[in-house]
Amino acid sequence: MVLIGPPYIYHLLQAYEEDFPKMFKVKADFDVDVPRDDSQDLLYARFLARLCRDEHLPPFRADAVAEFIRQGMRLADRHDRLSLRMSLLSDVAREAGFWARKHDRYFVSRDDVDMAVAKRRERVNLPEEWIQDEIKEGTLLVDLDHEVVGQVNGLSVHLLGDYAFGRPCRITARTFVGTKGVIDIQREAKMAGSIHSKGVMTLAGFLAGKFAGTQPFALSATLTFEQAYSEIEGDSAAVAELASILSSLAEAPVRQWLAVTGSVNQLGEIQPIGGVNEKIEGFFSSCQARGLTGHQGVIIPLRNTRHLALNRDVVEAVERGEFGVYAVSEVEEALELLTGVPAGERQPDGTYPENTLYGRVARRVAEMATIVARWGERTAARQVEAKVEAKAEAEAED
Repeated sequence: MVLIGPPYIYHLLQAYEEDFPKMFKVKADFDVDVPRDDSQDLLYARFLARLCRDEHLPPFRADAVAEFIRQGMRLADRHDRLSLRMSLLSDVAREAGFWARKHDRYFVSRDDVDMAVAKRRERVNLPEEWIQDEIKEGTLLVDLDHEVVGQVNGLSVHLLGDYAFGRPCRITARTFVGTKGVIDIQREAKMAGSIHSKGVMTLAGFLAGKFAGTQPFALSATLTFEQAYSEIEGDSAAVAELASILSSLAEAPVRQWLAVTGSVNQLGEIQPIGGVNEKIEGFFSSCQARGLTGHQGVIIPLRNTRHLALNRDVVEAVERGEFGVYAVSEVEEALELLTGVPAGERQPDGTYPENTLYGRVARRVAEMATIVARWGERTAARQVEAKVEAKAEAEAED
């Protein structure tokens, strides 16, 4: 007897059915993708040839086979691996054959495969179209042209069953004198998942490590996703959130024609995230609807470059210089791209150069610490005076 299914069902049966391990003693895990090399490309072509022969599909030209392999890369979400979900790829091949016959072509071309992929997307992307229309008409506020202090274009992914799409979302921060630290409005409103909350606390640790080495970290900041009405989960917006806080502290405008995605650790290293293709394509769609300017682009983690398998229209726009994809490994690289101001390096005396982003932030943090300290001194003095007056009044009454 052989059972085939997802791992979580196996683990449930093993945990709750005591006879299951006795009946099924051999377990084998099957991967959903394989490393890509010449032999795997050849096996893909052979699979496609057999499918055409068995189902009487038009034969695929070399460019169509290449596009079929590219779809396998995209399904694997990495350009160095190929997906083994052959049933989904077979559906793409069948629909490409349909479009070839519809246009009275004997061979399936790359355009037919592109048409099959595009039509499959059109049938399920109505929510994506609604969101992009709202961005275009201004119902969803997304600035793609100006420079704004404390405001960054982050990127999110929406999952609709077997279809996912990305969209830009405005992230804003306000900073002010206080000692409450970074206040995550989503968390306070119980609209944030645990991973997102962890990401915000991590960037708070980064800020304290950078700017509170010789003085108390007297900072209050509010952080939120604007026009977000459902739960926010994941830490892929951590770089955008950190950039918005630093922009507010330094009063350094952020370029709104750039969007950023990426997680960050307490050391300032940018960590990879999921859905990088969908996020880039979502921002590209918003920019394309408003008109490509040649300055727009997306900042992604360097470690995500192996996952790039972008749609052809995005690749062609990048090749024409109309859109950009920037890969960074440190938060300072992202900050310099977003603000155009050098981030700055810590000097031997522990300070940052005045004309850098970190220098401006350090100066503002020091001002806040001074204000809080003076306020505390005045408050303590008033409390002492009040106690003395109360004691004097009590003695007078006696």
